[in-house]
Amino acid sequence: MKPDLPVLGRFARVGRGAAWCAAVFVLWVAMAPWSAHAAEGKDAKPAAEAADKKADGELPPLPADKTIKQSVRVGGRTVSYEATVGTIPVRDAKGKKIAEVVYTSYVVPGSDPHRPVTFAFNGGPGASSVYLNMGAIGPKRIQFGVDGDAPSDAAVTKDNPNTWLDMSDLVFIDPVGTGFSRSLEDEEHTKKDFYATEADIKYLSRVVYDWLVKHGRLRAPKYVMGESYGGYRAPRIAYELQTRMGVGVNGLVMVSPYLDPAAIGDGDALSPLPWMINLPSMTAARLESQGKLTPTAMADVETYVRTQFVTDFLAGRSDPGAIGRMVQKVSAYTGLDPQVVSRLDGRVDIGTYLREVHRSDKKIGSVYDSNVTAFDPFPGSAERQSGDPILEALLAPTTSAMVDFVTREVGWKTDAHYEALSYEVNKAWDRGNADDKPVADLRKAIGNDPNMKVLIVHGYNDLSCPFFTSRLIIDQMPTFGQAQRVKLSVYPGGHMFYSRPGSAESFKADAAALYSATR
Repeated sequence: MKPDLPVLGRFARVGRGAAWCAAVFVLWVAMAPWSAHAAEGKDAKPAAEAADKKADGELPPLPADKTIKQSVRVGGRTVSYEATVGTIPVRDAKGKKIAEVVYTSYVVPGSDPHRPVTFAFNGGPGASSVYLNMGAIGPKRIQFGVDGDAPSDAAVTKDNPNTWLDMSDLVFIDPVGTGFSRSLEDEEHTKKDFYATEADIKYLSRVVYDWLVKHGRLRAPKYVMGESYGGYRAPRIAYELQTRMGVGVNGLVMVSPYLDPAAIGDGDALSPLPWMINLPSMTAARLESQGKLTPTAMADVETYVRTQFVTDFLAGRSDPGAIGRMVQKVSAYTGLDPQVVSRLDGRVDIGTYLREVHRSDKKIGSVYDSNVTAFDPFPGSAERQSGDPILEALLAPTTSAMVDFVTREVGWKTDAHYEALSYEVNKAWDRGNADDKPVADLRKAIGNDPNMKVLIVHGYNDLSCPFFTSRLIIDQMPTFGQAQRVKLSVYPGGHMFYSRPGSAESFKADAAALYSATR
């Protein structure tokens, strides 16, 4: 089954097994040595003027880096900072510029070498970094990802009370093909060099290195943050920085991460893992709708999927009572009609759940937060024929807000289109093998550096990257300081739990503890 929806840095695969969460993007096939160098020239003319002087078919130059001064109220005080939109070229082994990566940074002026810097990536593949930027940790935010959001909502940003700028400088990176970042190669070479798993890790790691060199920040504490497919990237970039770029990473933050593609895939009909991973998030949505969602309440279903569920699943028809027990328990946990669950032999896929749990209201739940709904445009259809309620509601306001900020506020003028979500990148992506490289690189990165700490965070209701995947992964990790160094936090909400003020506040508190412990 193929993934179908690239969202805010993730992929939703809502079929039989589980969701593919791709959190900030791009998987690469092994690539030749990369180098990304600082953008040349400070006097580049606006793209619209330069375009007239270019030969047919040649892209007009992007503007020079542009910086403005802004401030934000956070924690009862005013934080003044410099907002920059800039570019870092990517070069091939011969030094030819083959791409331009655009970043947005927020830096508090000063010469403190101990001030941290955090590099943030979303997923997709095909998502820009606008979602972490203007939804989670940037100094300005726009509301999205909750019930009631609409594409026509005003694209007006407000101060983000839960920004991380008071504890770290922030650099949001848009991979090639997203935001305003672009390849300068033809389609074939672009796909090979940028739209594949291994290549992605290598060139983005070099972009991080070159930003640090360009801005004189190699002495700073460094953090890598990734959401969804960005959570696939984060541990792999950290390991690449450690072992290839020569840059140590103090901490990792993985938001709703896509950590183990092999575990959540549905290619193996004998594996109970996809069903184990999904059921707790379905249960959390039901408990929340009843006002009963607590860690204590969730402990019951988490214990069940580790024990009796696995036994009954593997017993199958060899135990006459096994499927009946599964149907009874799964119906009770999810709130679905026992007849529906019985037809599925106790194995409730995500697509069926999202439709059936809201069928009486003729609504559809979102794979990113199943309690966020939209009216079903085709309630009489046997199969769902509409997009995701969260994904389709947030594209317009986030795109408009980001473009307004870049072009009007910062004054970085370009007539290029801003790709908040690129379906073209998503379609072209070479996903390689479904393996556990993120988990393997996470183990190696923290094994290499006894001072590195990791924070993994999820929303209870997320079915695109369910929290229970990370719970199982952490429980299987070696014991070399893992309990003190790798923390999992789960908050009310879904894939973008940070759209809820209470969850965003708790997330920042957990991150602050991580930063304090690693500086």
